[in-house]
Amino acid sequence: MATPSSIPLAFTVRRCKPELVAPAKPTPHEQKLLSDIDDQKSLQVQFPAVQFYRYEPSMEGKYIAKVIKEALAQTLVFYYPFAGRLKEGANGNLIVDCNGEGVMFIKADADVTFEQFGEPLQPPFPCFEELLFDVPGSQAMLNCPLLLIQVTQLKCGGFIFALRFNHVMCDAFGFQQFMSTIGEMARGAVTPSIPPVWERHLLNARDPPRVTFTHHEYDQVEATVIMDNMVECSFFFGPVEVSLLRSLLPLHLRHCAKFELIIACLWRCRTIAINLDPYEKVRMLCIANVRSKFNPPLPSGYYGNVLVSATAITTVKNLCHNPVGYAVELIKKAKANVTEEYIKSTADLFAIRGKSLYVPAAIGSYGISDLTHMGFENVDYGWGKAVFAGPANAIGLVSFFIPTKNKEGQVGTLVPICLPALAMERFSNELDNMLKHHHIEGKKSKSILISSAM
Repeated sequence: MATPSSIPLAFTVRRCKPELVAPAKPTPHEQKLLSDIDDQKSLQVQFPAVQFYRYEPSMEGKYIAKVIKEALAQTLVFYYPFAGRLKEGANGNLIVDCNGEGVMFIKADADVTFEQFGEPLQPPFPCFEELLFDVPGSQAMLNCPLLLIQVTQLKCGGFIFALRFNHVMCDAFGFQQFMSTIGEMARGAVTPSIPPVWERHLLNARDPPRVTFTHHEYDQVEATVIMDNMVECSFFFGPVEVSLLRSLLPLHLRHCAKFELIIACLWRCRTIAINLDPYEKVRMLCIANVRSKFNPPLPSGYYGNVLVSATAITTVKNLCHNPVGYAVELIKKAKANVTEEYIKSTADLFAIRGKSLYVPAAIGSYGISDLTHMGFENVDYGWGKAVFAGPANAIGLVSFFIPTKNKEGQVGTLVPICLPALAMERFSNELDNMLKHHHIEGKKSKSILISSAM
């Protein structure tokens, strides 16, 4: 179920000089304010993602990098803030200076085939630094391109579209909308099927701000474990694995969402693996796109961050010494708190506590974001759907649910996990132990307790 943290593979990439791609037509020169949800410390990161595409015979003779570069320039006419730069305004708030400078683009080709990357495709990808060149000086938050793209043609005719975007500009839902527009333009469209909407004031704090919930995701927490010698593995949850995990639950929880079930199991196994003090508090942050919570709804083309963290909190001892149903109940309760009022309370918290507010980078805080319904794999530049599309790796203390298929063709959920090497070994063993237990039809189900070194 787990895959190795690296796959031996060597290849040579020949890159053209990085260039800036500006909008294909003149765009407004103006400054745009981000929302209070966008402009938070925790989103000031560069987010790497990748798409793999097979050779398409009908596109023979067309150079994919040229097609995407032209489509990108057309897309930036509509999404022109992406062609700008972040500046710091009053009170340290970030502003998008829409100056039309453009996004960073790299054409490349590699002497490697699609098949050499292995099957199934999944993070961590070998030699990813070759597939997305880290242009010197491009990673800063201020005065840097907001998007870096490298399109690498493979010798088999397939290609890899690797990218890095500034998370303060949008969430996964908004970025998928942007990427889909590039695909539409590449296939001949002249306008987006969903026009982009800025309107970031819709997620600003109220006046006066009022915090109506306890937001444990932003608790100030000291790091009690040093994270070094980190490794990454991906874990696959198909129908068999999900069924086995459900059998660990009492009957009244058997119909919980798959998302709730998997993250409860991951949270518990991970907490055991990192071996914290039994009385230390641990947090599970269920990072959720909450567009559906608004009444009236947000405009369909809104591409800013509409994210909050439904946060479950407990002690290490309670999480690890109770059946997994205990974690499921905590997660369900945390998710139930996420209403439109919770979102407004989050924005108000930023207004009150300002730039000091961020999700702590402590190993006892763990976040998971579900990308299985985002549709990154459906983006079509003329070469069909992607074979794999999603994050290139786990980001710090955050993992992602990625839709995928295993070698047998079973549809399931892939979760990249990043942990210190010894903790990863313990995590994998705990999860394997959990999956070895299953409900026997016709007999009373017993709760499974996983042993811990505590």
